[in-house]
Amino acid sequence: MYRVRGHVKWFDPAKGYGFVVSDDGGPDILLHVNVLRNFGQSSVADGAGIEIMTHRTDRGVQAVEVVSIDPPERADSVMLADFAEMDPNEIAHAPLEAARVKWFDKSKGFGFANVFGRSEDVFLHIEVLRRSGLADLQPGEALAMRVIDGKRGRMAAQVLAWESALND
Repeated sequence: MYRVRGHVKWFDPAKGYGFVVSDDGGPDILLHVNVLRNFGQSSVADGAGIEIMTHRTDRGVQAVEVVSIDPPERADSVMLADFAEMDPNEIAHAPLEAARVKWFDKSKGFGFANVFGRSEDVFLHIEVLRRSGLADLQPGEALAMRVIDGKRGRMAAQVLAWESALND
């Protein structure tokens, strides 16, 4: 097995796979959704930085373990109005809250989650997912979120893998 650092070329949750391009060059590396799920995510954003353990097979190189994922560096990233006047340190130091996805529609660009032990919905915007290194969410998926009081109610400011809530 080899440790590889690179970026996600593309990942399609509906197909259940995507490809990683190594920073050192070489062939594209297959990233299967089951390997991603073992890391605690069901999707990853195109362009996200990723560190993986790989294995060479007769059919090419494939990821066998995800070590880390970094959100894509996007100069064109839209700053949501709800965050425009907030101190980024305030968001970064908000407590992580365990939550479960109620529904998310990638084509609409938003969805909702429920924080455990609370009845109200928390708004999830696609741009927050992208900045968090995710591309899509599935109903029932467990998450860790940093939640703020936005201009239209409670909303996620950061979304992380479920395991992050356990380590915070």
